Amino acid sequence: MSRVRVLLVDDQQLIRLGLRGILEADERLTVVGEAGDGREALRLCASLEPHVVLMDLRMPIMNGVEATQEIHEKHGSSVQVVVLTTFETDTNVLAALKAGAAGFISKGAAPDALVCAVLDVASGQAALSQGAMQSVLGHLRATPATAEPPRELLDRLTSLTTREREVVIAVASGLSNDEIGVQMFISPFTVKTHLNRAMSKLGLSDRAQVVVAVRDAGLL
Repeated sequence: MSRVRVLLVDDQQLIRLGLRGILEADERLTVVGEAGDGREALRLCASLEPHVVLMDLRMPIMNGVEATQEIHEKHGSSVQVVVLTTFETDTNVLAALKAGAAGFISKGAAPDALVCAVLDVASGQAALSQGAMQSVLGHLRATPATAEPPRELLDRLTSLTTREREVVIAVASGLSNDEIGVQMFISPFTVKTHLNRAMSKLGLSDRAQVVVAVRDAGLL
């Protein structure tokens, strides 16, 4: 199996050095380049073709949210972004997710959690640290949903089976596949199958988008 290609983006060289050491200690990952700001990250994405970009949020010239949005617009799902930051605030989490980030993890996370986050987004899953997920959920619950959910979203929700609907609501509540399986007396694999089918019907690509969609529909 080929290694997951990772681009490191952080304005502090020592942090990039530490991240490189953690990631390259895992034989499934290889760091293909480093950037000190968002603008340089865009240039390297085009030339190095990484699978995953590990992106700091606060940088000069172009910040991580702006860079994430441009990467998402230019490369789509071929390049996934994991935002790495010390600030798990509502504004930063939501801005990064809306810009297209598939993962969000704290700089204080354990090395194995960082590796898992990169591998998760490389395989098409979302990677949200517990703090980031709780921040997203807390903000969404505290903010009133739109008075009229998008008609297209409501139409797609009606295409879900009862089990698929239950699974997406559970995901949007912050539960893992294992926790949902225990709650519904089904295997984590079956949970994943229901979730993948539901995301396909809803036109969503990861768990982070599920959270926002379920909230917009007034189901959270």
